[in-house]
Amino acid sequence: MGKYTREDILRMVEENDVKFIRLQFTDIFGILKNVAIPVSQLGKALDNKCMFDGSSIEGFVRIEESDMYLRPDINTFVIFPWRPQVGKVARFICDVYNPDGTPFEGDPRYVLKKVLKKAEDMGWGTFNVGPECEFFLFLTDSDGNPTTRTQDNAGYFDLGPVDLGENARRDIVIALEEMGFEIEASHHECSPGQHEIDFKYADALTTADAILTFKLVVKTIAQKHGLHASFMPKPIYEINGSGMHTNISLFRDGENIFYDENDALGLSREAYWFIGGLMKHARSFTVLTNPIVNSYKRLVPGYEAPVYVAWSARNRSPLIRIPTASGTNTRIELRSPDPCCNPYLALAGVIAAGLDGIKERIQPPPPLNTNIFAMAKEQKEKENIISLPANLKEAVDEMENSDLLRDVLGKHIFEKYIEAKNEEWDDYRQQVTHWELKHYLTKY
Repeated sequence: MGKYTREDILRMVEENDVKFIRLQFTDIFGILKNVAIPVSQLGKALDNKCMFDGSSIEGFVRIEESDMYLRPDINTFVIFPWRPQVGKVARFICDVYNPDGTPFEGDPRYVLKKVLKKAEDMGWGTFNVGPECEFFLFLTDSDGNPTTRTQDNAGYFDLGPVDLGENARRDIVIALEEMGFEIEASHHECSPGQHEIDFKYADALTTADAILTFKLVVKTIAQKHGLHASFMPKPIYEINGSGMHTNISLFRDGENIFYDENDALGLSREAYWFIGGLMKHARSFTVLTNPIVNSYKRLVPGYEAPVYVAWSARNRSPLIRIPTASGTNTRIELRSPDPCCNPYLALAGVIAAGLDGIKERIQPPPPLNTNIFAMAKEQKEKENIISLPANLKEAVDEMENSDLLRDVLGKHIFEKYIEAKNEEWDDYRQQVTHWELKHYLTKY
């Protein structure tokens, strides 16, 4: 995104005939919300005087303390390319503030900002993050409602005419580029109807903003093609689900802190400590990176998603992988996150875990360069390999026992998030599913 001044914003709005501004923010689950204002109210918005009712937003405030303010981050200004060319629509991503002028501690963006400020105060510079977002394109029925039928049976890197989502994906890329994204690659993924579009890494806050924008663009352009785009982690049984592999590097004064040319794997001691922190806290932050019941249908053996807390530079079965790139491109790839996570909270939890590893100099165990899925149970026990949480309830319990996550999220989000996820689990576990009816209705 750009680096703008107030004058830049006013000029671009006038030159491009922008008529409406969307002030966007997220609830604690990363669901994008917005307040739309006519351009006549832009000055008021830039003066941080736009108020909204926070009492109806998930995880925000009680009705008796509902007045909140949206403060636009002017560097997130962008014009939506798919709106009318006359009377265009633009947006800002906003920070949420209390009436007394203090940041609202229930704002997920503020949580990530606090973690990044801590890293800066520790002298570690800038965390760069590059996500790999996967999604499905589904057909809709005659009423326009989404189905789980895909429009193709293509596989990894297939192309048209086998890849029937090629046109939609092309238009998504064009729209993203018009909005300032640098797209590095796009392709059909392993499963039928599954796609991936990769955009260039940026600092963690910019990347979190970009993930939200990316999902909005994908869904909007897919709809224009008569398709429904879904970032649900595992929408179809017996095929690969959608992940959001997350690549992280640490830069200070233009130097990649994670790189050491004298190390066999090209990793610095800080990189090893960061890995150690991720492994120590992996089970605790999983409910942030994999936040819904369905997330745990993806994290099972056999579908290229990680299950075990381990790391490697040679294979893709562990939680953490070290890509072969070196020098300034040295990075740590966390393979567990899925694209329905709140990117602010997920990155805050992951970066805080790695920072704790650096602070405490947590040395990870040796890398595992064999396929963990093929290892016998006794061998995994001998290597002290533990698993990620098996379901949402287990993940919530892990976070609830984490002092690190309690501190990172703050009391408000920590308690609201756990309360909401426990309710989600209770609702899910009481459902009678098609699987149960199929297996038990006539048998008993």
